[in-house]
Amino acid sequence: MSDVKPIRRGRPRSVETEEAILDSAYRMMAVDGLSTATIDAIARESGVSKMTIYKWWPSREALLIDAFLRQAASMLPIPDSGDAVAKISRHASAYAVALSGEFGKVQLAVIAECIARTGSARLFAERYLGARRDVVVKIIKAGQKDGSVTSTEPPADLYDRIYGTLFYQDAFGFRAATAENARKLVKAVLTGA
Repeated sequence: MSDVKPIRRGRPRSVETEEAILDSAYRMMAVDGLSTATIDAIARESGVSKMTIYKWWPSREALLIDAFLRQAASMLPIPDSGDAVAKISRHASAYAVALSGEFGKVQLAVIAECIARTGSARLFAERYLGARRDVVVKIIKAGQKDGSVTSTEPPADLYDRIYGTLFYQDAFGFRAATAENARKLVKAVLTGA
């Protein structure tokens, strides 16, 4: 095998252009709804050609997910200080609050779009949930190792119980997504308290 990397044709991807596209896509989804966030409209709003957008994203759904992911990363950073329970409690609390606002509406719309277009939410899970889930699962594993997480259930199952419950309860209106409810849920799932 050769260590020579293939030569990429065309200009390198511009960070400013990418940000303009993602910002425009998210803003359109949040303000006017998903149906207005077409490739044509995003191109006009961002001042970028449709050709550039199609070159960088394989589908409209992938672009919308990436726009959502960028917003999530800025709104919901995963804390890096404190023990596992404290980190996850802060993150889950912020997620619960975000669910009750514009962010939650956009998340539901993007998931629905993925399901409507492809028959599953797999693309959303791969592009958005996978990486974030992996980070939090590692935090839970570390917590089990240092004793701050007393549950012995598999870390991925614990993650799903916390974030799946928050999403489910909020999406279907069974319980208000509040920071306090999230903190109680995290404590109950991770420590049994």
